[in-house]
Amino acid sequence: MITVVDPTPQSVKELVAKVPAGLPVVMLNLLRFREQADYRPEQGQPSRTGREAYAVYGREIEPYLREAGGQVVWEGAAHHVFIGVPGERWDEVLLVRYPSRDAFLSMLKSPGYQAITFHRTAALEDARLIVTVQGNSGLVK
Repeated sequence: MITVVDPTPQSVKELVAKVPAGLPVVMLNLLRFREQADYRPEQGQPSRTGREAYAVYGREIEPYLREAGGQVVWEGAAHHVFIGVPGERWDEVLLVRYPSRDAFLSMLKSPGYQAITFHRTAALEDARLIVTVQGNSGLVK
């Protein structure tokens, strides 16, 4: 099973190419925490669980999220993958709304935000971040 935690330059390019500008986006976050956070010694962090490290990230992201116009609209524990890859499991699900893909990208490029992402990386064993735009698919009336 492939695990992924951080975005790549290619994923940023594809976000710009595939997600329309100027429309609100909701980011679907699927999170699986490490048992023990994986900090590097030079980061000078105390021993924490992955969940505890993500909580630090959650507190520290708040001003950058606000500045970008973003807000957590829903969060909850993931209990069971009903349809998915066999053996796949997630611990938590977050829905985060941003006014646009560019607002999200602006936050990602912020030096202050970049300075705190090591908590997220240390915390997560695996993650998915799926960009959604409300649309007229015709599936929901």
